[in-house]
Amino acid sequence: MSLPIITDWHFYAAAIPAVLLMGISKSGFGAGFGSLAVPLMALAVSVPQAAAILMPVLLFMDLIGIAAFRKHIDRALLKFMLPWALVGLVVGALSFKFLEARWVAGVVGVFTLLFLAQRLLLKPKAGSVPPRWAGVLLSGVSGFTSFVAHAGGPPLNAYVIPLGLSPMVFTGTMAYLFFAVNLAKWIPYAWLGLLDWRNMSTSLALLPFAPLGVWMGIRVAQRIDQKLFYRFIYVGMLLTGVKLVWDMFPI
Repeated sequence: MSLPIITDWHFYAAAIPAVLLMGISKSGFGAGFGSLAVPLMALAVSVPQAAAILMPVLLFMDLIGIAAFRKHIDRALLKFMLPWALVGLVVGALSFKFLEARWVAGVVGVFTLLFLAQRLLLKPKAGSVPPRWAGVLLSGVSGFTSFVAHAGGPPLNAYVIPLGLSPMVFTGTMAYLFFAVNLAKWIPYAWLGLLDWRNMSTSLALLPFAPLGVWMGIRVAQRIDQKLFYRFIYVGMLLTGVKLVWDMFPI
């Protein structure tokens, strides 16, 4: 009979840094780092179990984020992206049992690195914004990868970063979008049998670290220069992309 909570210290050695990284990412500072949480926890447990354990932690972080950034939202952008992200989530839920998480992670990583190369090497013209079809596609991909591996940030960053939002508006808009997406995950996660008592009890043990990570990120996001803010996002996306591509190949 399994214990009602995970007690292996190796799990917490991976899970606590993962929760802190996700909290910092949720604040907007270092956006992209949150996508490392599931791969990091997968060092100790399976990818589906890691995703399930993080569900309550994610929702708690989302509540902190929307409270902190409630006055800093691009409502038109949110209204445009959210429906397509939910479509991607539905596709992820229906195909979850047939997918290998490492391949999904690898695809996310490849597109993240390609986006970075395009932004840093091709130097888009000032004031240029991605076309609407790119927003539809990347929002859908974000919902899909968010469901499968809680890695919805990099695809959405590829669309939102070129819009040049202020750090606070960027963070607030993303916080509200992922609050809605993560809230919508609960029914399909339960349908797939991922929300068992052991996973939920373990999630509660990790919950105190969630506000610490968000607080650390918010403190920095409120004080950082916009250009430096986006440089940190690029670094986060680079590390995320490399890690996700690495995870695609079994050792």
